[in-house]
Amino acid sequence: MRGFELVKAGIYTTIQDKGRFSYMHLGVTNSGFMDEYGANACNKLLDNTLETNLLEILFSGVVIKSHVDTSIAITGAKCEFFINGVLKNCWESHKINVGDELKIAKIYEGQRVYLGVKGGFDVPKEFGSNATSIKEDFGGLNGNKLKNGDFLYHQGNFNFIKRRWKKEFIPKYEKQLTLRVLLSYQCDSFEKEELEKFFSNSYTITPDFNSMACKLDGESIDCTISNLVSEAIAYGSIQIPKDGKPIILLKERQTIGGYPKIGTVLNIDCYKLAQMKAGSKIKFEKIEHKQARKKAIKFLKTFSF
Repeated sequence: MRGFELVKAGIYTTIQDKGRFSYMHLGVTNSGFMDEYGANACNKLLDNTLETNLLEILFSGVVIKSHVDTSIAITGAKCEFFINGVLKNCWESHKINVGDELKIAKIYEGQRVYLGVKGGFDVPKEFGSNATSIKEDFGGLNGNKLKNGDFLYHQGNFNFIKRRWKKEFIPKYEKQLTLRVLLSYQCDSFEKEELEKFFSNSYTITPDFNSMACKLDGESIDCTISNLVSEAIAYGSIQIPKDGKPIILLKERQTIGGYPKIGTVLNIDCYKLAQMKAGSKIKFEKIEHKQARKKAIKFLKTFSF
């Protein structure tokens, strides 16, 4: 059999891609890469399309045995990466052969490591995507995180080209992050003093942080309304529940919700948030729609080569 054997799958390793779109009316959320910068870079290093699936690895201790000759790349969180016990650089492509052992050891900075292969893993799509959605029980391999002994089929590729991501474009994952926010949804239902409080205070990421949402702790924000008729929820929406502590809704968010929302985090900043850890500090900064659009276009042009 050609492919990769998960000798040690780690605590939380899943197959992801860009995610699912146009199914929210059926209650199916997007899922997909949490850090699209790291994921896109991994695919570009392999000359894959940006929609090609990858492994998203959240914890160290992953060991994978290759049963095929091909090319791989690794990006995302700063980690120790070994091939056959030899330490290798991240953010570049590597040639591997049948019998090679890959290992993700200690993760130093960031939270999510991306490991890709040339052409992607041979996994059936559901709702047009390979993205794993555990809460919905589909995508990836059997709709769940990978486990020891799982096998990912891959036909192999003999054309290897060495590529490295430029050092100046490799992110540094710090313990503080400013998120740019588009005021939207029910922003007019927040008093001026509450908006000022929201943008002037610092918040702490709580342990309640996953692919669905990021719960923050800090100054409570009051809204003149408390419950709404449920409505569609955009990626990055900032929900203000009854306790006043902001929740940023992410890739596996619920598709509708009835709490007031003060605005939406710029999508490219959500990718940075995906690499933060519990205990890190968050501040919010207002951005206008025109400027946000320019920032998003610039991001996409980064991967248009």
